[in-house]
Amino acid sequence: MKTVRRSFLAASLGALAAPQTYVPKQSDRPEPLSGEEPGFQSIFDGKTLNGWDGDPKYWRVEDGSLVGVVTPETLLKSNTFIIWRGGTPKDFEIKADYRITSGGNSGINYRSVAAPDTVRPDNRFALRGYQADIDSQNRYTGQNYEEKGRLFLALRGQVTRVVGGRKPVILASLGDSQTLASFITQDWNSYHLIIRGNVLIHSLNGHLMSVVIDDDVPHRSSEGLIGVQVHVGPPMKVEYRNLRLKNL
Repeated sequence: MKTVRRSFLAASLGALAAPQTYVPKQSDRPEPLSGEEPGFQSIFDGKTLNGWDGDPKYWRVEDGSLVGVVTPETLLKSNTFIIWRGGTPKDFEIKADYRITSGGNSGINYRSVAAPDTVRPDNRFALRGYQADIDSQNRYTGQNYEEKGRLFLALRGQVTRVVGGRKPVILASLGDSQTLASFITQDWNSYHLIIRGNVLIHSLNGHLMSVVIDDDVPHRSSEGLIGVQVHVGPPMKVEYRNLRLKNL
């Protein structure tokens, strides 16, 4: 597979007809996941749910982590979130560590809006918007999925351009999906999202997982809420820690 030695922005203008291997230039690469992090501020204090808004039936703080739990007695009929109420970021980076139990499904939503559904109109913690997907089997982890919206915007390993009235156009490849999945552990993982303008970058454990160039102007979102999810399905537990945000 030929290597593209230019940025994904240039690739998007060319609208490549066939998938190619995408190698970002140095300025596109996510920052290291350790060491100094200028500009980042914590959005979770590790002790309380101050600044966060969710159903206490599903969310709590435990051992310094923001924890979502679904039990056999609290199975969901629609996905629910705990929402950060500190703002509606536009261009930003967010970093967070997560760990999820077998059978679990979750995600980090951003540029989202409240969107109660017809199944559970009383679920005021439902969101519609971009999601950095997470699941315990790593079928979807790393992809960009628009919750309650246009759905799959980029699968893991894809650089895509989204335009109105058609499926996302695959511009380039970041690598084989299963190979990228091998970098995801069954313990703690570190997500890093870089969201600037219409370019949405998802990285996990220092490896690029998906890139979306959203040119679907009527349907894309330029700012909105941040939240993390517990999903319809079997009992599960997901933990988040070290959530920090940098406005760009």
